[in-house]
Amino acid sequence: MTLVLCDPSFPLDVARAVLEESGARVVAGRRASDPEAVVALLACDPVTGDDLRALSRLRVVATPNVGVDHVDVEAATERGVWVCNVPDYCVDEVADHALALLLALVRGVVELDRSVRAGGWSHDAAGALRTVSGLRLGIVGFGRIGRALASRARALGMEVTAHDPYLADDEIEATGARPASLERLLRTSDAVSLHVPLTPATRGLLGRRELELLPEGAYLVNVSRGGLVETEALLEALAVGRLAGAALDVLEVEPPTDDAPAPRAPRLVVTPHAAWYSPEAEERVYQQAAAAVLDVLAGRRP
Repeated sequence: MTLVLCDPSFPLDVARAVLEESGARVVAGRRASDPEAVVALLACDPVTGDDLRALSRLRVVATPNVGVDHVDVEAATERGVWVCNVPDYCVDEVADHALALLLALVRGVVELDRSVRAGGWSHDAAGALRTVSGLRLGIVGFGRIGRALASRARALGMEVTAHDPYLADDEIEATGARPASLERLLRTSDAVSLHVPLTPATRGLLGRRELELLPEGAYLVNVSRGGLVETEALLEALAVGRLAGAALDVLEVEPPTDDAPAPRAPRLVVTPHAAWYSPEAEERVYQQAAAAVLDVLAGRRP
C-alpha cells in the first residue's frame, strides 16, 4: 500500500477520487504517522528541504499551481524526487483577469467608482482616460498566458510587443506581436503586463531603474508573482506620476500581514491572487495535480 500525504489546503475528496482506485491510500495533513511510508505529497503550501528529508521514500511532490517557487526544487532534485506543476489549468482565466485589470486602469473604472461612492459625480475624477485602441501593450513572458492576453489585446486594437528570452523572434512574430529586448519593451510601451515565473533570475525584475524606463503615464499589471516587482519602487513611481496606474493580483507577502500590509496608493488596484480562479479551473487544477502523482506511481513520466 502506497501512502499519499495531502496537505490541508488540498481537497481530500479530489485526491481520493483520482488515486484510491490505483491502490494508494490518501491521508490528510502535513505530518504522517509513518513518514517512511509516504511516496507522494500533494502540496499547496511551502515544501522545504527539511520536509523532503523527513520523507525518505518520497518519489513525487505535486502542486496545484503554475509556479513551483514554494517548493525547494534543488533539494528535491538532489533526492531524485519529481516536482510536478499544472501549467495550463487557468490560461483563459489569468489572461481575462490581466485584461480586465488593464482596462480598469486605462478607463479609470475603480477610481471613478470610489469617487461616486464618496459622493462625487465627475467624469474626470480619475484624471485623463485613455483610448484602448492603439495602446502599446508590452507583454513580458510570452508563454500560454502571455499569448492568450496578446490575442485579446490585438482584438481590441492594441499594438503588442513581447519579450521572452526563451523564444526566437520568428515565434513571437508568428503571433502578430513584435519581439523586443526587455529594455526596448519598457521604453516603448504604454502598458506592461508580467507573465513570468518567480526565479532567482526574475526576482526584482522591475525595480526603480526599470520603472524609470517606462514612458511617463504608463500602466503596469502583475498577475504572476509579487516578487517580480519591487513594491517600494512601484509606489514611488505612482507617487511621482511616472506610472498613471498599476494593478496587482499578487503581493510579495500573501496574505498581507500587519508587518507587510497590502500596498495602498491612488490609481493602485489590488486583487487577492484571484486571477486563476473559476470553478472550472479549481476543479481542473486539483485533478491534474493528483493525476501527476498517479503517473509517477504507475511508472510513467509525469
